Amino acid sequence: MPIRAGFAETDITPPLGTHKIGWLRDLVADQVLDPLSARVAVLEAGEERVAFVQLDTLCVRWTQVSDIRRRVADQFAFPGDHVMVAATHNHAGPAVADAGDVKRDDAYVATLTDKIVAAFGAALDNAQEAEVGFASVPEFGVAFNRRIIMRDGTVCTHGRFADPNALCFEGPIDPEVAVVAARSPDGALLGAIVNFACHPTHHGGSAELSAGFPGALAREMKAKGCPVALFLNGASGNLHTSDPRTGQDKPKEQVGAILAADAARAIEATEFRTSLAIECRARTLQLPFRQVTDGQVKGTVRGAQRFIDPAIYDRGMPRLLERIRAMGTQPAEVQAILLDEVALVGIPAEYFVQHGLRIKEQTHPRHTLVVGHANGMVGYVPHREAFLRGGYETTFFSTSRLAPEAGDLLADCAIDLIRTGRR
Repeated sequence: MPIRAGFAETDITPPLGTHKIGWLRDLVADQVLDPLSARVAVLEAGEERVAFVQLDTLCVRWTQVSDIRRRVADQFAFPGDHVMVAATHNHAGPAVADAGDVKRDDAYVATLTDKIVAAFGAALDNAQEAEVGFASVPEFGVAFNRRIIMRDGTVCTHGRFADPNALCFEGPIDPEVAVVAARSPDGALLGAIVNFACHPTHHGGSAELSAGFPGALAREMKAKGCPVALFLNGASGNLHTSDPRTGQDKPKEQVGAILAADAARAIEATEFRTSLAIECRARTLQLPFRQVTDGQVKGTVRGAQRFIDPAIYDRGMPRLLERIRAMGTQPAEVQAILLDEVALVGIPAEYFVQHGLRIKEQTHPRHTLVVGHANGMVGYVPHREAFLRGGYETTFFSTSRLAPEAGDLLADCAIDLIRTGRR
C-alpha cells in the first residue's frame, strides 16, 4: 500500500520546583539542563494507520495511555488501539507516577496529556507521501549488563570488577541499534524511530531536569538532517551506560552522539520502499504477583539489595501489600505493530534483556524490535534465574512485585502475537 508519514514534537519540560522521579527519594528540580520532549510518528498505508508516541519520562501509566488513545480517537478519528505510547525511561524527569517517596504530580500529567494530543494532531497535519525503510547496526560501546555475579552466588546490581569478590557478568546486552526511517519522495528525511536497549540514568540523583541521552540523541539526529527522532528504549531492565570493568560512565552527550552516528549509518544502508503492509495486534494478560514472604517484606532474603534508603521500602510496604491483596493479579497489555517484515512489540515493564533476546530469536524470520516501558508500567520483570541470585531488580517493592514467571508469560504472549496473530 502507498505510504504516508507524519512526525511532530513538543516541549514537555516541567517548571522548576517540580518533583522528580527515578531515584525513589523525593527530589525537587532547581535547574533545567536540557529540554524534555514528546514526539509522535504516524504511519498510514491504505486504510491501516498506526502511531508511536515517545515521552522523555520515566514511565507512562496505563490510565494515561488509555486517555491518550480515547482522545485521539475522538478528536482525529484515529484508531486509538493502534497507538503505542512509550517512555524513554528517563531518570531525570518529572513525577509522572508514584515511586518510593515520590508522589505523582497530577497537574503536570494533565498538561502533558494535552500536549501529547496536540502533537498527535500536528503529526497528522504533517503527514505526506513517503518512503519507509528499516536497517540496524551493532553497538558494543554504550550498554553494559549491570548485574555482577559475586563469588557467593548472589548478584550485585551496579557491581564493579574492582571488587575482589566479583566473578562475572550475569548476562548479555542487546547491541542492536535499529532504525525505522521515513523520507519524502525527493529523499529528504521526515523522521525516524530509533530502538536500542539501555537505562538512561544520567542526573537521576540530582535536582537537575534533563532528557538524558535520548534527548541528546534527538538533538544530534536533528543536526544530521533528521527533523524528529523518536527513541524507543528496548529490554533494558538490567543494562546501563556504566562499564563495570572500569567504573567509567560516558556523559549523556557522548552516548547520544554515538547512537546518532549509529543511526545515521543505519539510514545510509536503508533500502526505502514505496509501499508497506501495516497491522496492529494486542492482548492483555493478567500477571501473577510475587508470593510474599516475611523475608521479602523485611528485605532480608538472600541477595536482597535495597538502594538509596531501606526506610523508603519500609514506608511503602503497607500500601504495596494492600494493593496486591486488592488487585489479585496485574493487568499488562502486549502490543505488536507490524511493518512488513519488522515487528515492534510493546512491553509495559523494565524488561530484562534475556527476555527481549528470546522474543527476537523466536520470532525469526520476522525482524522484531522490543519496546520497553510501553503502554503502562508493571515494574521490573527479570528472567527466572535472576530471582535465585537477588540484586536490586528482584528485591520486593512497588518497583518489583511480580512473580518470577511473569517475564516468560509476557514473552510467550509477544511471540504468539507476532507468529500467529491470535488476539
